[in-house]
Amino acid sequence: MPKIIATHEVDDVAHWLASPKREEVFSGVAKNICTFLHPEDSNRVGLTMEIDDMTAFQKIMQSEAGAAAMKYDGVRPDTVVVLIQS
Repeated sequence: MPKIIATHEVDDVAHWLASPKREEVFSGVAKNICTFLHPEDSNRVGLTMEIDDMTAFQKIMQSEAGAAAMKYDGVRPDTVVVLIQS
């Protein structure tokens, strides 16, 4: 089960941290989701997840549900970077 790190910018960090959308959208394909805040860039955040099914994860990221969750969370889609454990 690979672990990923994802970083991106958000409009409102407090809203992003409190949002239930990560669990709602990724609970079927990921576990141990942890959030992180950049210590100097107030809008840059990150998270780690253990992915059960990478294909399903990628489909979620490209789906309408994934886009809606990012919009709800204030994620700036053009800033998303996903790294996969090697």
